[in-house]
Amino acid sequence: MTGRPGDLGGLSAAIELEGVVGLPGAFDRGWAQARREDFDVLFEEARAYEGGTVGRGPKRFYFAVHPERLRGFEALVTHEFVTGLSEHMLGPGYQVVEVAFDVPLPGAVHQPWHRDFAMPEETRASGRLSSLAFNLPAVDVTPELGPFEIAPGTHREPGDRFEHGMFPVEATWPAYEAARRQRYAKMGDMSARTGLAIHRGTPNEGSSPRPMLVLGVVAPEVDTSDAHELEFSRAYWERLPAEVRAHLRAAVVDELRPITQRHDIEGLMMGG
Repeated sequence: MTGRPGDLGGLSAAIELEGVVGLPGAFDRGWAQARREDFDVLFEEARAYEGGTVGRGPKRFYFAVHPERLRGFEALVTHEFVTGLSEHMLGPGYQVVEVAFDVPLPGAVHQPWHRDFAMPEETRASGRLSSLAFNLPAVDVTPELGPFEIAPGTHREPGDRFEHGMFPVEATWPAYEAARRQRYAKMGDMSARTGLAIHRGTPNEGSSPRPMLVLGVVAPEVDTSDAHELEFSRAYWERLPAEVRAHLRAAVVDELRPITQRHDIEGLMMGG
């Protein structure tokens, strides 16, 4: 499902119902092309040292980045789609906690069907979703590049029999296969989803990577102490408007340090 930025009720209803919503043309292609250029530099740097990336399956990587290394970061976190949906669904104190790239390289294979984390107790008890992931492609997604697949409505499955609360048993995969929808986002598009929706990456049979920028946002009460913390240089932080800083859960340092990745999901290392 897709929608308009101002229709917060409709956009949030789509996420509540299906687990994902798209907003085509949120940015122009020039903005997205700059993100691709940033990715090329940052991915090369991250692969040059131990712990700079984590595997998400054969030929598939994930790595958090320093937000200020992305040109256009401020434009992203102040986009009405991000601010409106985050406040509408997560509350006025929402916090940006993750900026990362997910990238299947040529030769990447099917991931197992999974969700990004086990269902929180609050969601299990009340149905409230307490986090969102905003995804922005750095290339036009085509069938050969391994589009993202999602099974709509599966974010409401309790997952009691999922391994680690995240991985449905393989015998149930045909149901997700039957329900799956592939997403062919273009440069400049954005989508928002809950990490509880069952999804997977598909094989990249092309000749180039398919980088996807991920912005993670949570309700203020969500504990993210076990995840990588955003880090900003003091000089950059002080240039950000106060209303932007208020929504960033971050450490402020005199000098940026290389990121040792912490968002590892062992169950995604298999593939086939």
